[in-house]
Amino acid sequence: MTYPGHFRAIAVLGLPLIGGHLAQFAIGLTDTVMLGWYGVEALAAVTLASSYFFVLFLFGAGFGLAVMPMVATAAAEENETSIRRSTRMGLWLSLIYAALTIPFLWWSYPIFILLKQEPQVAETASQYLRVAGWGLIPALLVMVLKSYLAALERTQIVLWITVAAAFVNGITNYALIFGNWGAPELGVMGAAIASVVTQIVSLICVVIYAVRALPEHSMFQRFWRPDWEMFSSVLKLGVPIGLTLLAEVTLFATSAIMMGWLGQVPLAAHGIALNLASATFMVHLGLSNVATIRAGNALGRRDRAHLEKGAIAVTGMSLVVSVLTIVLFLTCAEPLISLFMEADEPRRPQILAIGTGLLAMAALFQLVDGAQVIALGLLRGLQDAKIPMVMAALSYWVVGIPASYYFGFTRGMEGIGIWLGLVIGLACAAVLLMARFWLRSVREIGVPAE
Repeated sequence: MTYPGHFRAIAVLGLPLIGGHLAQFAIGLTDTVMLGWYGVEALAAVTLASSYFFVLFLFGAGFGLAVMPMVATAAAEENETSIRRSTRMGLWLSLIYAALTIPFLWWSYPIFILLKQEPQVAETASQYLRVAGWGLIPALLVMVLKSYLAALERTQIVLWITVAAAFVNGITNYALIFGNWGAPELGVMGAAIASVVTQIVSLICVVIYAVRALPEHSMFQRFWRPDWEMFSSVLKLGVPIGLTLLAEVTLFATSAIMMGWLGQVPLAAHGIALNLASATFMVHLGLSNVATIRAGNALGRRDRAHLEKGAIAVTGMSLVVSVLTIVLFLTCAEPLISLFMEADEPRRPQILAIGTGLLAMAALFQLVDGAQVIALGLLRGLQDAKIPMVMAALSYWVVGIPASYYFGFTRGMEGIGIWLGLVIGLACAAVLLMARFWLRSVREIGVPAE
């Protein structure tokens, strides 16, 4: 395949995945906006609860992400049995993980108190999780089935199911949080119910599609039968992927804590800048998923030439997105930040001043964050996860977090310094992971490209 062919294939496969990630991002943004309308206390409690839920969800999501390269490789090998086996055991592991995790969501109050949260906020967050926590089960199952469908290059349906979920979430939130259309006004509990309803609707849609569109895989026939060999394979790949995700989310959570030490205004500016950076990062994340699928296909065919050209193409596309984002963040910082504030906000000038500096750092951040997530996607496609997990953890925890503290507080650079630490940690990960892919992992796949 020529480079233009690779670019076309990546775009066809990747645009629906990017759209799906943006729709998923919109779900979280909708929750934040509507709860912000309802009240500051409600928003604070659900922000705390959602962060806690997200950390537990991310580790379990490793099993769903492990299914993606395994199915892509099996599809390239035309091994229908392995497609079914790996997906089923991904579903099994997700169910087992959810069952073990639900108690931590049900009894979250003492954990919040140990984390020095205000008792009232902790109580409301705990009540939210006693309902919303049940959504972990369908959420993890949806992750597995979306990975299965994406690996089979059925990315359009992944997009439309996520868009439908975003619509259901918005409608249900609007009805149950505020008591619209004759529904009871439930506030925070309404948001919790909406979250569970959204996840269940997503699961029903994706199961119906999988059964009807791919009957040859008989995904749910004799579902109860164990397959310990494949169970072990998915477990061995899923755990390091989940731990890598946890390592990265810890880096960002720690940066938020450090920004909180500087005060409410720097923390608010941090939140706005991170939201903007997260929205553009969805593009890189979609391209990373494409990298995983196409690398998995190349692995199944032992096609090193295809793998190398595809890797160069997807990395180049990510770089172009980064350059466009850098231009946007450097030239339109004030209008972008203003989208998140009322015109009469008294602290607006301070937030704009800090936020503009943070967006300049976010421009650099995009460049290295895009590179490291593409490298992770390529390595996952080759089912290489253990060493990348160690590289990522060292980059985020040993380099990134200490660098943020050093520049932010020891050198007195405050918010800019904290974000500079993020850039350094992510840059370290990008260099190590790209080196791992090009100097070792790619060499194990067939003969080199001519």
